[in-house]
Amino acid sequence: MTIAGRRVLVTGGGSGAGASLALGFAAAGAAEVVICGRRVEALQATAARHPALRALQCDVTDEASVAALYAAAGPVDIVIANAGQADSAPFAKTTLAQWNAMLAVNLTGVFLTFREGLRQMPGWGRLIAVSSTAGIKGYAKVAPYAAAKHGVMGMVRSLALEVARGPVTVNAICPGFLDTEMTEHSIRVISEKTGRSPEQARAALEAMSPQSRLYQPEEVTSAALWLCSEGAGGVNGQAITISGGEV
Repeated sequence: MTIAGRRVLVTGGGSGAGASLALGFAAAGAAEVVICGRRVEALQATAARHPALRALQCDVTDEASVAALYAAAGPVDIVIANAGQADSAPFAKTTLAQWNAMLAVNLTGVFLTFREGLRQMPGWGRLIAVSSTAGIKGYAKVAPYAAAKHGVMGMVRSLALEVARGPVTVNAICPGFLDTEMTEHSIRVISEKTGRSPEQARAALEAMSPQSRLYQPEEVTSAALWLCSEGAGGVNGQAITISGGEV
């Protein structure tokens, strides 16, 4: 592995997959892992779990906030754009505000995170977007979210070609429904809107996987660690799916 001594930045690092990524890279020997997000308390709670973690507040949809983040973090070798948000509504009832919000955090946030990350990389580097199977296929009632995630894949593939002759790679990890707080929110929404019990709503999401389960955040972390290994140096512009064969 090439993690030892590397400096890492993880957006959305206060909970869920972001917290798992931060702790996983710290345990693998990273010199420092900077985690950022909007919720200070969650960031601080995660940072307290390992001495290599440092928490900084940032809104990834704001250009000045992202620039300030990198100025405070210092040079980093590995950038993981994990911050994201989900929303759902029938297409005809989707508001412009919902559309703009989904693109802002799930697409523009990755663009700003990657752009500033690439600008400051001293040499070897890894840019990793935590996307979704919604970036590969469509799902009903989440058109803005899926559009944003598809946009991430277009950006990853295009940027990968720009950096291909150097020591930087750009890839995306695309999991299905993860067993995280975001999915718990989706379960509550499904339950409220359909009258199903939370257990029934969870089972409906699990049924979307050929393996009939939610995926664990640690599976995303394992994929990210592999993308940073010496053996993955030729992996560039790819969507690594964690979906049990769904896509």
